[in-house]
Amino acid sequence: MLQQSTGYSLIRSKERKRTISLRIMPDGRIIIRAPYRTAHKEIESFFQSKRDWVRKKLLEKQDRAREDGSGPTKFVSGEKFLYLGEWYPLDIQSKDGRKTPLMLSWSRFILDEERAGEARALFIKWYREEAKRLFADRVDHYSRKFSLFAKDIKVTSAECRYGSCSPVNSLSFTWRLVMAPLAAIDYVIIHELVHTKVKNHSKRFWESVASAMPDYKVHRNWLRKNSHLLRV
Repeated sequence: MLQQSTGYSLIRSKERKRTISLRIMPDGRIIIRAPYRTAHKEIESFFQSKRDWVRKKLLEKQDRAREDGSGPTKFVSGEKFLYLGEWYPLDIQSKDGRKTPLMLSWSRFILDEERAGEARALFIKWYREEAKRLFADRVDHYSRKFSLFAKDIKVTSAECRYGSCSPVNSLSFTWRLVMAPLAAIDYVIIHELVHTKVKNHSKRFWESVASAMPDYKVHRNWLRKNSHLLRV
């Protein structure tokens, strides 16, 4: 399983052998997970101990959004959208005979102005369809190349998980991944295909990934640093 790195902190209590975790989601929500029957007072104490860290991370997120344009999506002409690691501006026009309300053409997204109110749903549909096509092609390519075969492929709407491999070798990938560069997508696909043979993240697993993609760390780091961009 490969998850998006969204920033989190862990604390462990040696006495009770409990683990409480805190995660800041891409949309700014804060989620705290604790073992069943953990006292509310203990959870509150944990959160209070992390308040400065949380405040720092949220401020960093705001600054980053201002710098790279990853703030709230406005769906107006000129707004840029990510696809395969490249930014493409949106151009809202009259339909003018086009068959689809949203398309990528001549290095820009063109949206039917009569459907502008549905922009977000149309973008998600477009990304999902592209993801289905592309992921199937890349899985097929690497399956044949490395003799690693999956039972089937699913495209999900996961926000914090790029991909996963089930116990019966069914692979799942979030449609959001189609926004990443192709090499980063290939890394996630290879990662999950290797899981069809090695069901953990042992030394053997990472050696297998490195054998298939020697520079995988470069692409893994890109995903860790840019996870906040993979959203609409």
